[in-house]
Amino acid sequence: MRTANEVTRVWVEEIMGIPMSIHLIAPGEMTDEGADRAVRACFDELRDIDRVFSTYRTDSDISRIRRGELSIADADSRVALVADACERAEEETGGLVSARWRGRFDPTGYVKGWAVEAAGRRHLEPLLAAATAAGINAGGDLQLFTAEGADWRWPVGIADPHDRGQLIAVVDVVNGAVATSGTAERGHHILDPRTGRPATGTASATIVTDGLTQADVWATAAVVAGPANRSWIAAAGSRTGIVVDADRRVTRWLGTTMVDVQTTTVGSHPIGGDALVQG
Repeated sequence: MRTANEVTRVWVEEIMGIPMSIHLIAPGEMTDEGADRAVRACFDELRDIDRVFSTYRTDSDISRIRRGELSIADADSRVALVADACERAEEETGGLVSARWRGRFDPTGYVKGWAVEAAGRRHLEPLLAAATAAGINAGGDLQLFTAEGADWRWPVGIADPHDRGQLIAVVDVVNGAVATSGTAERGHHILDPRTGRPATGTASATIVTDGLTQADVWATAAVVAGPANRSWIAAAGSRTGIVVDADRRVTRWLGTTMVDVQTTTVGSHPIGGDALVQG
């Protein structure tokens, strides 16, 4: 709940080819200088990560590695850390996500969630010493923070993949992350690393958990797994999630417990109000 003297500030920049916005809920007397400095540092870190990992920049470390001009060992130290993390993610998901296909190293599917979580924890979370809440929205994927003892929850609207003007649910998040992956908006852009073919059958998968790194990994894994496989839910360790299949079948769970399976879209509502729209 917002108090009378709290104000909201929003900063927006395009990084990694997507709009990224930082949201700060703070008392009106909180100085702008400290907040602006933290936001600039957060955006700068994300731009620097993009400089190293972008597959669209010919001079990035990843592009040079893929051309055989640079080894992972000789690249920016963060590349080796991400490579190791990608291997762990592949093992944890049973091969549903992979940074290597046909021998090419491409950690794109991992980097955004990891980068946003890391930059948010480093630069935005410390603002909670004076602010009520802070969060970052990276093209619809969210890392959210709330000060201890604050009566604040982030209302996160989960978009209906079959009707982008509607919400299928609103999830309140205090501290945590929300990530959505799917085929409804961008088409079949997610490849199944086990077959090399586009993942089909799942319109969207939304995961709510502690950090965006894992939320993003498991949202992708859910899409690749497809409608016939829900065994990954037990391994994901998520707080909750919603999967909407291409045929409009909806699966929802809390922890590892299925709480709702329907064959029609869940409780659609027009987009509006204060919810951060996700997905």
